[in-house]
Amino acid sequence: MTGVFSVSSRERDLAKFALAIQQLGNGRSNATGLVTLAAGATTTTVSAVNCAAGSAALLFPVTADAAAEAATTYVPTATVTKQQFVINHANDAKTDRTFFYLCIG
Repeated sequence: MTGVFSVSSRERDLAKFALAIQQLGNGRSNATGLVTLAAGATTTTVSAVNCAAGSAALLFPVTADAAAEAATTYVPTATVTKQQFVINHANDAKTDRTFFYLCIG
C-alpha cells in the first residue's frame, strides 16, 4: 500500500521533502497493507518492504472470519526480519481471513 510520497536521498527539491513530511503528519504511511491468511496452512509470510528485525508487526481484522480468529493469530517477534514477517494462525480452509497490518519500528 503506498501512502507517502517517496523522496530519494539524492533529492534537492525542498518542496518534495515538505510534501512527504506533510503526508506523514496527515497519517499516511508506507508501512501498512492488507494480508489474507493462507488457507490450509498454519503460517502466512508477508512481504513488507518497511519491516526489519526489531519492528512491530500489528494485525487488525478486516473480515468477520479474521475477527473470529484474531485471538489465535499472531506475529512472533523472531519472524519479523528484513522486508517480511510471518503470521502464525490456525489451519483453516476459509479464504477470507483478511487483516490490515502495520509494521513499524
